[in-house]
Amino acid sequence: MTASRTRAARWPAVRPWLGIAARLGLAAVWLLAGGAKIDDLAASGRAVNAYQVMPYDLATVIGAALPFVELALGVLLLVGLATRVVAGVSTVLLLVFVTGIASAWSRGLAIDCGCFGSGGQLAAGQAPSYLPEILRDLGFLVLAGFLLIWPRTPLSVDGWLAGESPVEDLDE
Repeated sequence: MTASRTRAARWPAVRPWLGIAARLGLAAVWLLAGGAKIDDLAASGRAVNAYQVMPYDLATVIGAALPFVELALGVLLLVGLATRVVAGVSTVLLLVFVTGIASAWSRGLAIDCGCFGSGGQLAAGQAPSYLPEILRDLGFLVLAGFLLIWPRTPLSVDGWLAGESPVEDLDE
């Protein structure tokens, strides 16, 4: 058996466990991001407003709603319910975040993205860290993309509802 055939033969056994790692990893991201903002919704609104892409009132509403959306995505991923839908919403949200950060960078704004807590204008002398933020979000986008393609993972409500064994081969 050639090396590529050996790898191909292992993929069905490894893929479900990579999927659960992606699902739980992305769940942790959303739970941490939403949890960090939930105590100060006004600060979350100011962080969204700092991007200067929409009117202040709309930015504050979006900023106040965002932690709840992130927490809901995290909980759904944690239990593995509607995984493909949540991965799709995550993909869209992450693309919006990457676009927003790139836009702020290209326009010369000096802001903290507010991704994991308070954001907004940086103090004088502080430099933004746009490239690491974009790269981080692209990594999260890879997790969401994996789940878009292979949403079924072991130990998920999706699998339970479909009547699947929690650890069987989950090829789709």
